[in-house]
Amino acid sequence: MSHRNARLTVHGRRLIVDRHQAGWKQAHIAAAMGISRKCVKTWIDRYAVEGEAGLETRSSRPHTMPARTAPEVEQAVLAARAEHREGPDVLGPKVGVPARTVSRILRRHGVPCLRECDPMTGDPIRSSKSTAVRYERVRPGELVHMDVKKLGRIPDGGGWRALGRAEGNRARKTTIGYDYVHSLVDDHSRLAYSEILPDEKGTTCAGFLERAAAYFAAKGIARIERLMTDNAFAYRHSNDLKRVCAALGVKQKFIRPHCPWQNGKVERLNRTLATEWAYRRPFTSNTERQAALAPWIEHYNTVRSHSALNGKPPISRLQPT
Repeated sequence: MSHRNARLTVHGRRLIVDRHQAGWKQAHIAAAMGISRKCVKTWIDRYAVEGEAGLETRSSRPHTMPARTAPEVEQAVLAARAEHREGPDVLGPKVGVPARTVSRILRRHGVPCLRECDPMTGDPIRSSKSTAVRYERVRPGELVHMDVKKLGRIPDGGGWRALGRAEGNRARKTTIGYDYVHSLVDDHSRLAYSEILPDEKGTTCAGFLERAAAYFAAKGIARIERLMTDNAFAYRHSNDLKRVCAALGVKQKFIRPHCPWQNGKVERLNRTLATEWAYRRPFTSNTERQAALAPWIEHYNTVRSHSALNGKPPISRLQPT
């Protein structure tokens, strides 16, 4: 198939040949069809050598590509993606290839995006939409985002992710409840703090905010100016949370109902928590998974590259303390 801006199709090329055989001059054919004389001569010469087959559409791909990435480098990128299940910004430094080249290699080989894959197995499971509209506050602490992520607890011995779906479901005789992962993330630096708590009541949220503010202060964010949350009952109506906000000098802001993308930075952190901590590997107990959260948060803040920060960790945007 010709591209959409092509002047000639197979039928147009055939018309050039027919008019030439009928005695038309090449200049007259070019003028009548709105193409160059060279184009007319190209198709006439090709027909003379190859016949009807010479009028068919051919691929515009070059015969040789000297600058193409070597096959062994492509295989190293694919192997690193399968092993680490990371994006181009993380895989690039590991294999010594620019992130853009990693992205092209993955697309060339049909490797799906991470958002479309199961975080445990890497198998494609779904697709999701994204937005190109982004904003960022100009200084740390000007705006922070808070939210709660609910996770099913892991029974002793492991759940279905460790034992397989059939065995895991048989092993769970009773309901074991949920963990509530409370998270706070700074809009400017992306510094994050998370705790696993037993519920999402107002008193619990207020205590978490106090400890999160102390953590931020220890990292160089002395004051939190605004707090953005969704419209959960605890955030909207808790007197304990209002008291803590007043004591810290924090102004509460709420997203528009049914518009979670307005709190997108902490929502994105929730997804990263799920893929890189909660479901990164099979845990054999709930206590084991809980113990892995604090080290992961420290890794996220001080080591893990962040695409919105030009590949640097959140701590890079804060003054040394």
